[in-house]
Amino acid sequence: MASEELNGRPLSFDALKLKETAISTDQSTVMGSDAGEEDGAKVTCFTEDMNNTTFHIQIIKLHKQIYAWIGCNSAKFGHLYAAAPTRPSNTVSVTSILGGASDNTGSSIARRLALKCGLNIILACNIPKNSPLLEADAEKILVQKLINLGYTRPKTSLPASMVGVH
Repeated sequence: MASEELNGRPLSFDALKLKETAISTDQSTVMGSDAGEEDGAKVTCFTEDMNNTTFHIQIIKLHKQIYAWIGCNSAKFGHLYAAAPTRPSNTVSVTSILGGASDNTGSSIARRLALKCGLNIILACNIPKNSPLLEADAEKILVQKLINLGYTRPKTSLPASMVGVH
């Protein structure tokens, strides 16, 4: 096999290794006829390293709905869940669409995301079963990104059932 070169210098595998630090890559794309159009799909993909675990995350913001995918150390699709806020009680209904019947890792994340965003959530994740620390890390990263993108409700926004309750 021929030696790979960059700018006339031979490349070695060791030179290409990444440091084990907090590394984040971020790519965002707006799809639709007009970038300012509200109905266009907004796609955000990024990778975040936290506590020696690599999380690959994709967020697709659609009209009144968010699709999110969390990959833990791989690009495997994992289980698929749907969560939707219900009225008038402002609770959230969650169902498993693909796999995950005995595993509640993704369903609990989907439920909390629907509460935080007030939107329908479709969540795919492959976080290992019985890994609450990985689940917490992945959810923390995802929620922080949703807040930065402006996809969550403001903290002052209380559900109608909570207004006037002491």
